[in-house]
Amino acid sequence: MTDEATHPHAEAAHPHAERNGGLALAVICVAQLMVVLDATVVNVALPSIRRDLDFSLDNLTWVVTAYSLAFGGLLLFGGRTGDLFGRRRMFMIGIGLFAAASLVGGFAQNEAMLIAARAAQGAGGAIAAPTALALLATTFTEPAARSRAFGLFAAMAASGGALGLLLGGVLTDYASWRWALFINVPIGALVLFLAPRVLDESQGNRTKLDLPGAITVTAGMSTLVYGLTKAAEDSWTSTTTIVTLGVAVALLVAFVLIELRSEHPLMPFRIFKDRNRTGAYLIMLFLAGGLFVTFYFLAQYQQNVHGWSPLRTGVGFLPMPVTIMFMSIVVVRRLIPKIGIRPFLTAGPILAIAAMFSFSQLDASSSYWPFFGSLLLLGLGMGCSFVPLTMTAVNGVAPHETGIASALLNTGQQVGGAIGLAVFGTVFSHAAKDRAAELGAGAASKAGQADVFVVGQEHAFHAALVVMVLALVASLSLIRVNKVAPPTGAPAAALAD
Repeated sequence: MTDEATHPHAEAAHPHAERNGGLALAVICVAQLMVVLDATVVNVALPSIRRDLDFSLDNLTWVVTAYSLAFGGLLLFGGRTGDLFGRRRMFMIGIGLFAAASLVGGFAQNEAMLIAARAAQGAGGAIAAPTALALLATTFTEPAARSRAFGLFAAMAASGGALGLLLGGVLTDYASWRWALFINVPIGALVLFLAPRVLDESQGNRTKLDLPGAITVTAGMSTLVYGLTKAAEDSWTSTTTIVTLGVAVALLVAFVLIELRSEHPLMPFRIFKDRNRTGAYLIMLFLAGGLFVTFYFLAQYQQNVHGWSPLRTGVGFLPMPVTIMFMSIVVVRRLIPKIGIRPFLTAGPILAIAAMFSFSQLDASSSYWPFFGSLLLLGLGMGCSFVPLTMTAVNGVAPHETGIASALLNTGQQVGGAIGLAVFGTVFSHAAKDRAAELGAGAASKAGQADVFVVGQEHAFHAALVVMVLALVASLSLIRVNKVAPPTGAPAAALAD
């Protein structure tokens, strides 16, 4: 389907890593899970963090935002460094930085120290996440092993957010919010110990790093995520939001112009010539918006409306990651060789649409079972989608560009989540304010506050439903690949219908 698999820099299969396939897969997936978990693990701990470190309410959001800002802003740079300087080397550097920042964050004594540590965690994650997927793509080439590896990796990526809520609830209730950060240190140390023993190093591409491109895209992506965050906090028409988003657009336009003229571009635009890969990026962008908004609103819904504890909230989310893992590992990876990718990338968005509609029907009197059923629908949808999306994103890419291809998939997830929170947060805010005005003095009561939240949430999920429809449209209009044939020494080449 593409000519990239025949690129002169194509690498041989990794016999050493293949012999240690189980351990190699465990190292990569544990690292991915650790990075994804930290996007949500502190969410349920925010009240405790605010109390212990005397955070102001305005600055508290930066405990979450600092991580996503650095992570989303540095992903393309992180993915490219693995292609240029060796994936295992950069993977280990990313994990080392992530673990060290977690240790510092766990010992934080004030706002600035914790926020800086969270930003450093995001930077480490931005290096580790795309190199992890690139290592997976070039390590596992035998069909069954490749399918199993992608299934487990996708399950980690899709369910990590919900598992983060559970882990954050357990650690906050039974230990301290600090252990939500400390726990990364021994895990990171174990990954660093095993990585050189079970993962082979790739041959770096001996081209120069595109520093102008790296600087403009990092600044542009960071500014974009910051501007979207300010839009959710303030409004889309605030001066800060408008100026920040304007600067972000200017920086990203400059990045495109730099890449078009660069001899060694940070992001080769030929990656987007494959309509299936472009479709995968768009689908991930849209699905992530719905997934992030689910974690954000429903964790508050159960605690603010139903009075659940952080631990109970985390446990209540368990059906979703369990369903995602079951679908990804047991069902999807086994059926893809038989029926192909397209049926799953059609069914996934349809199930996500049904889940968003179901979430929008929850109110203050809803029992757990409608919530449970909605989580199952979303888990089924994401479980159908993440394995084929992951496989399509790196399918047919030259080995020396798998880092940037996988980074773009991660970028779609992070940017999609940030845009989703900004847009749906604004919808929620406006709907909640209108409902509070209707209730008048009654909005201050406990029942009134629950009613205001539920109405805002209903409108937010209606907006998320529209975005899930866009994911379905992208799938039906762009995805033409059905089966992917694993290579004999290079990444897979797609076989279109």
